[in-house]
Amino acid sequence: MDVIRIAVLGIAGLVLCLMVKEVRPEYAAYISMGTGLCILLLATGKLQYLMEMIQKMEQYIPIDSTYLYTLLKMIGITYVGQFSAGLCKDAGYSSIAGQIEIFSKLSILAISMPILISLMDTIQGFMS
Repeated sequence: MDVIRIAVLGIAGLVLCLMVKEVRPEYAAYISMGTGLCILLLATGKLQYLMEMIQKMEQYIPIDSTYLYTLLKMIGITYVGQFSAGLCKDAGYSSIAGQIEIFSKLSILAISMPILISLMDTIQGFMS
């Protein structure tokens, strides 16, 4: 049911933007940003549930918690980068949106490097 609520909120924001855009285009951008922020705030409620499930997974699987938290960071970077790039595209600044997307991808790559090195060490241990 949450998805339906978010979809209705997004559609309502879209319709409101379309109506206001003809009279005051600058207000349409503000409404778009406000709608996006509301949806983002509603999505953060899911993070608590996700954190609880990750803690349960840690109890069942003997895995280093660093890997799980790195995965969460990567997911967070993806969402924030995509959200902010979407706002820039809506405002007509596609070049800035592209730069945000590139920076997000590079950040994810940088965060994942210790895990990749650990994987390579494990593979090298099996080979020797």
